[in-house]
Amino acid sequence: MSKKLIAILIAALMILGAVTSCGKAAEDVVVLFTNDVHCGIEPTQKTDDAGVVTAYTGMGYAGVAAYEAYVKQTIPNVILADAGDAIQGDVIGTLSEGAYLIDIMNNVGYDVATLGNHEFDYGMNELFALADKATYDYVSCNFVDTNSGKSVYDAFKVFEFGGTKVAFVGVSTPESITKSTPTFFQDGNGNYIYGFSNKGENITDASNAFISAIQTSVDAATKKADVVIVLGHLGVDESSSPWTSKELIAKISGADVFIDGHSHSVLNESVKDKDGKDVLLLQTGTKLANLGELTISKDGKLSAKMVSAKDIVDLGLTSNEAYTATTTFVDGIKTQYEALVNTVVGKTNAPLVIKDPATGNRIVRSQETNLGDLCTDAYRTVMSDSIGKPVDVAFVNGGGIRAELDGDITYGDIISVHPYGNVACVIEVTGQQLWEALEWGSRFVGEAENGGFLQVSGLTYEIHTNVTPAIEFNAETSMFVKIGEGYTYSDASRVQNVVVGTTPLDLNATYTLASHNYMLKSAGDGYAMFAGCNILADEVMIDNQVLINYIVDDLAGTIGEPYANPYGEGRIKIVGE
Repeated sequence: MSKKLIAILIAALMILGAVTSCGKAAEDVVVLFTNDVHCGIEPTQKTDDAGVVTAYTGMGYAGVAAYEAYVKQTIPNVILADAGDAIQGDVIGTLSEGAYLIDIMNNVGYDVATLGNHEFDYGMNELFALADKATYDYVSCNFVDTNSGKSVYDAFKVFEFGGTKVAFVGVSTPESITKSTPTFFQDGNGNYIYGFSNKGENITDASNAFISAIQTSVDAATKKADVVIVLGHLGVDESSSPWTSKELIAKISGADVFIDGHSHSVLNESVKDKDGKDVLLLQTGTKLANLGELTISKDGKLSAKMVSAKDIVDLGLTSNEAYTATTTFVDGIKTQYEALVNTVVGKTNAPLVIKDPATGNRIVRSQETNLGDLCTDAYRTVMSDSIGKPVDVAFVNGGGIRAELDGDITYGDIISVHPYGNVACVIEVTGQQLWEALEWGSRFVGEAENGGFLQVSGLTYEIHTNVTPAIEFNAETSMFVKIGEGYTYSDASRVQNVVVGTTPLDLNATYTLASHNYMLKSAGDGYAMFAGCNILADEVMIDNQVLINYIVDDLAGTIGEPYANPYGEGRIKIVGE
């Protein structure tokens, strides 16, 4: 069987999703779309111990370019769109403040994009500079200058192919303010000068204002186009209500398709709008695991499918000209990025450790270290800016601190300390929850190391290793469930004498806690006691950026005397009786 025939069969077998219709088009048009790429610029795959590929997990931008070229062989009318959160999520975004990602998207040939919450992560001035740098247009009907009430960028853009007009109406999530940095949307006096068309005295009024703004733009687009596509970054997570795409679709009319982002979901389904019309709701997941393909046919049919990273390989597209050219371009960007990784950004006057200098044994997962102090101080200091007041306490799990620092410090060194790409958050917790977390994190001290051991900032405490904590946990998931019956915070508990700032812990008081999404939102290391806590700042910046900012901005590049002792400042006292 010929390779060409195999490719045709594979294309035919790709999973088709929901089908709807619109007015007849003059020519077939294909919309290829991405969302939540989060710096997933290169192909990724999983292999077994023998090095055999077991799964293709990301196609990279080379895969996007290759598939676009493949489609254009039969349908020349192709639009490439992105639904936000492209420029943040890995070191290449952090170090270039998104600029390298714009370069790559320009090279691939994007036509239109909307603003995700993470497009704001580098500040408003940088966003404006990035948008100017882009050779494609950003659209967002509801990202507004609150003084004028006008959209900062065009509400929509219309493309025309031989008489077929397709409009993209941009919609950005109002969650951007809390999921980025609130001060970025304010003037120097703390007044909000940018918003998302959701002003209201209560959540109902705010939701109605938001819906009205989108409906106005959709109505304007329907007058100029045959097909109206909402290019949004709202998602379908219940925690995002009332700003989810499904809720919005149900309350507006006139849109034919909603290309979504934000929740990292894979969606290809129909949702009824206000008038009972089917609207295609599409989303590709994240990190270019899939590329979305929407076909607008001459007969008025709208159909969509997801093209996976594996499909790119199976179609033989990894050797086509577009794939090779994009790979070469990305490699060139990586060369620049790697030089930046080796740039010295600070220095430490004493080694910052995860191992005991006396024995060489790893201790960051069982006791305080100066690097643990530094990392938690970074969270508490940097995230205070995100909530507009000092954060009370910060936690970092010892397992998330992966490398030591000594002498000159490069970007790459800091990335090695926090390599996982977790994202900083702030939540409100009770004193009871703080105590539960400290009990959970210290339960193995004196017996074994534990990746969930807590390095801390903003509090001090004692661990009495002669006391066995009474903690109930899920044996299947290893998740914390609750403190055992009759076991209370006292001079008989394992964790004692907790002091927040200069005040003894009050179990009934409310405190602010900074850490990362892994612990605070995903119950990483079993920290389920934080489920449902009020989120004050949500996924503001990547973990290594928190540490970079603290060293460069708050310590002026020099890590000095407060961090000289490898065993820390005495925040955690281990008592054996």
